[in-house]
Amino acid sequence: MDKLSAEQRHKKAAIKQEQSDACISSAEREQARRSANMAAIHSKDTKLEMIVRRGLWSRGFRYRLNSPKLPGHPDLVLRKYRTCIFVNGCFWHGHHVALPQVNSEERIVNSSCCKIPNTNREFWVAKIRRNKERDKEEQRKLAEMGWHCITVWECELKSSKREDTLNSIAFTLNHIWMQDHQVVAKPYLQSEEEEGLQKAAEEEI
Repeated sequence: MDKLSAEQRHKKAAIKQEQSDACISSAEREQARRSANMAAIHSKDTKLEMIVRRGLWSRGFRYRLNSPKLPGHPDLVLRKYRTCIFVNGCFWHGHHVALPQVNSEERIVNSSCCKIPNTNREFWVAKIRRNKERDKEEQRKLAEMGWHCITVWECELKSSKREDTLNSIAFTLNHIWMQDHQVVAKPYLQSEEEEGLQKAAEEEI
């Protein structure tokens, strides 16, 4: 049998690849593309997280990142304030989007910061619904453990709102600390001597 040249082998491999690609349905290709896009998204050290980190650090707050021991692996953990901070993208967590119950015919209305695509809409709705339900459950668990939770949204970190948002977070953290460490004043009890002096002063008047 004659040996194939390198060029012939290359052409033969290309033909096989074309035949293989032809057998893949458009749905499978879409699924592969979607998986690749999802894999390219970084869940740590995002631009939004870095904005919050730098803003809080410059205001004197110290924190730990992505604690694996806490439900939901909060983006920032401030133990001194018993507070977990989640920095959420508006689209992925359905900010201001009310999702009706499963199989409901109620129409889903997009918000100004979360617009669900019409393409593969059922997929995106299901994914966002799972994210919202998971967020709620994780924060419920944290509350039961005695943690406060703060959610910072992507739209709140736009340049026009960023400083106000960071100042608001700082105010909330300080308020939490003061509440957790407030000293309850005990009623002052006068001694008999002090009571006598007070009566004498009243009689002179």
